[in-house]
Amino acid sequence: MALLVIFALGQGQSDPLINTILQFVVLLPIAVCFLSLRYDTIWFRFLIALVVGWTLVIVFHRLLDVKWLSVLSLLLMLVFFMGTFRAIVRQVLFSEGVDNNKIIGSVAQFLLLGLMWTTVYLLILEFSPHAFTGLTHEPWAENFSRVAYFSFVTLTTLGYGDISPKLPLAQVVVYLEAMTGIFYMAIVVASLISARPVRLYKEK
Repeated sequence: MALLVIFALGQGQSDPLINTILQFVVLLPIAVCFLSLRYDTIWFRFLIALVVGWTLVIVFHRLLDVKWLSVLSLLLMLVFFMGTFRAIVRQVLFSEGVDNNKIIGSVAQFLLLGLMWTTVYLLILEFSPHAFTGLTHEPWAENFSRVAYFSFVTLTTLGYGDISPKLPLAQVVVYLEAMTGIFYMAIVVASLISARPVRLYKEK
């Protein structure tokens, strides 16, 4: 949530230094993962490799200003979101009982879904600048907040209509996200109910 707020505050800033700072902001959730999800050596090594790779990409993109480095940074972000989502699924959907940690994990999963689709939309914009009406092709750090807004509006099937897919590929991705949002809610609610059955009738 802090990631979304920070990018929203930086939206419209054309200063390259601010864009670089915003890219480094993505490292903050990774730091949180170091503290809260250190349950597996493979996961820990994955995070270390991701931090090193992400840092190198940002530095080289700052120095060389090559487009494919921007695409690579988005791919690394998508890998991080997907890896974190998978790690939380193991602890939320496949664990017994309901506690505060499981409820917070369910919320985190929902936010990660929105961020994963946000990254996919940003990648589509990198290769097809006119894929969406209401969105212009800009450096992804400047566009992140608006695309995230569209992603969460789609995930909740709210659909204001101010941004809409234009190309067939974008349309497919959008309705897949809407379907994912519906099924996620059904699966999580079912998981929480089955983990802690509700007594409907009082025993006499």
